[in-house]
Amino acid sequence: MVGTDGALPLPWLGGWLETALRTQRGHAVLIHGPQGIGQWQLSLTLAQAWLCDAAAGARRPCGTCASCRLVQARSHPDLLVLLPEALQGPLGWTVGDADAEAPESGSKTRQPSKEIKVEAVRAAVAFAQTTPARNAGKVIVLHPAERMNGISANALLKTLEEPAGTARFILSSSAPQSLLPTIRSRCQALGLALPDPAQATAWLAGQGVASAEVVLAAAGGQPLDALEWVREGLDAKLWTRLPAIVAQGDASSLTGWPIVRVVDALQKLCHDVLSVSVGAAPRFFPAGAVTARTGTAPISQWSRELLRAARQAEHPLNAGLMIDALVSRARVALMSGQGR
Repeated sequence: MVGTDGALPLPWLGGWLETALRTQRGHAVLIHGPQGIGQWQLSLTLAQAWLCDAAAGARRPCGTCASCRLVQARSHPDLLVLLPEALQGPLGWTVGDADAEAPESGSKTRQPSKEIKVEAVRAAVAFAQTTPARNAGKVIVLHPAERMNGISANALLKTLEEPAGTARFILSSSAPQSLLPTIRSRCQALGLALPDPAQATAWLAGQGVASAEVVLAAAGGQPLDALEWVREGLDAKLWTRLPAIVAQGDASSLTGWPIVRVVDALQKLCHDVLSVSVGAAPRFFPAGAVTARTGTAPISQWSRELLRAARQAEHPLNAGLMIDALVSRARVALMSGQGR
């Protein structure tokens, strides 16, 4: 969201925000694009613009009016944000009592939910039907929208068809294909693309990331993912050396990484090995870090195995053993296709 200095939370959001404010006609907007480029930040900034006393929805929020300050304090009475429990802490937005999910009795070890539950959606529907406390109407933000289960999505559908009063919805998603077609059809879509690499690299450098261009490429051009990777222990030097480390079967450098990250890194290595083997440039690793192989069949088989591993990455039985097994399999694939 825009702060009191008027600055956008991410420098590349300006064009998308302007487009959203200029073209928005309906009561619901679906912001979608690759993960890690700022859908969440854009959703909040758009909501702030709609509620801003000075902007009146026509331009970026001022950041200084009473409404903007309430949004910044996460206490605007006409703004409701729906997030899965698991994302509330990381995103710094604690959902209020209206849609909070209290842990069940005796379930102290219950893992935070990764879904937007039907109870939260029903609370949002009721919220949309109440009278606004201020003059700009009600705004409901759902992020990420694909985390609604089928029951939750159906509970929202009726309100999207016939919104109450001046209520407006912002759905944010990096996987819009996972949403019900009837949900998508009732939203005005705003598609986002990867930000300009130079702008994203400059922003990462400003966050203290060394060799930002290498880390940005490692994250597929998604700067927020790149910053998260760095905070999890990745740096440009390690990423450049990773192909050689994996080819040696050394899993020590990946110990402690989330399994999802390990699988993702190996999938990117697999992609670049295949690319270089057919004469194309690598996408994720620096030129020279990945060497060509004489045969692509073992690498293609490895790619299929990584797809299967990705489906189990969220719930490994033993993370350490799984990392060892993944690296061992990668070494076999890389050595069996090594050039002679």
